[in-house]
Order: sequence, then structure tokens, then C-alpha cells
Amino acid sequence: MTFHPDVPDSSPWETHATRIVYTNPWMSLREDDVTTPTGTEGVYGVVSKPLALGVVAIDDEDRVVLVGQWRYPHDRWSWELPEGGLDEGEEPLEGIQRELAEEAGLAAATWERLTAAPIALSNSVTDELAHLWLATDLHPHEVESDDPTEDLRVARVPFDEALAACLDGRIEDAMTVLGLLLVERRRR
Repeated sequence: MTFHPDVPDSSPWETHATRIVYTNPWMSLREDDVTTPTGTEGVYGVVSKPLALGVVAIDDEDRVVLVGQWRYPHDRWSWELPEGGLDEGEEPLEGIQRELAEEAGLAAATWERLTAAPIALSNSVTDELAHLWLATDLHPHEVESDDPTEDLRVARVPFDEALAACLDGRIEDAMTVLGLLLVERRRR
């Protein structure tokens, strides 16, 4: 797909050296010594993360399952879809099924991909990509989470109300906004 006829066929960036500056179980930070497309020398920082996963889980009363938690980087409460990262050795669908069980105590009989390919969540600072699914025919399926950073609240919100919260800014999480908009588009 080409939006403009003069797009480069290869990267105009030159990477001269790469070093890992920091790593933890959820991410790593690397610095690359680069020459930019305009010829400037510099350092580019990249946050590397495993594949992200999110699910729009809708119950038989047309309510969306949202998970709320305090998000440390923004220092505020956030309502969002059940989301998480891919564990080593997991397939993406297995990973999001695990996340739905851990975060919301649910499983689903029906799963449908919402994104044909992974989406870039913040492509200027991270290489993190994400897959989104739609899950329906929900039933209880509790699994213990071992994530010490999560203190979650679960809510079931009418779909139209959750969508309105995305459109008016009460919900800011990118995967949640995109997921609900994709489901709304499918419904039209």
C-alpha cells in the first residue's frame, strides 16, 4: 500500500552501534548510535517489549469487560481492556486467553481477531506491537495471577457507554480505544 509515490524502499537511518542500557522482566531499553535521515549524528533510545495482547470481551448483555488499575507512568486510574504481554513459548491466542482469565476471571467460547496484522502502539519510542481480539460467549474461569504490580478492579460496562467514554476522553488507553472502535465498525 502506497500513500505517496516517493516513499523510500529502505531505511534512511544508519545504525553504528547498539547497547542495552536497562532491562527488567517487562521491557528493555537500548540506545543506538545513529545517523538520521538528514545526516545528523545522534543517539536514539528504543524501548523493547514483547508482543502486547488485548481483548474486547463482550457478555450476552452487550457489556464490555473493563479492567481498572492505577497506571504508574501517568499517575492516574485507567479503565482498559484486559491486556497483557506474550509469555515465552506462548502463541498469541493462548496469551490473551490467559490474560482474560487472570485479569477478569473469564474464558470465552468464541474468539475473533480484530487486527489483521500487529499494530504499533507508540512507534516513535518502542518496538512494541499488539494484537487485538473480540471474545464472546463468556463464562467464569478464574486463574491466579502472579503479577505483583497489579491491583485490578473489573467492571462490565454497556458497550455504547464504554465507546462513548473512549470518544470523550474518559478512556485514554490506545488498545481500548482502538478495540472498541474496531468492534463498533464491525457492527455497522
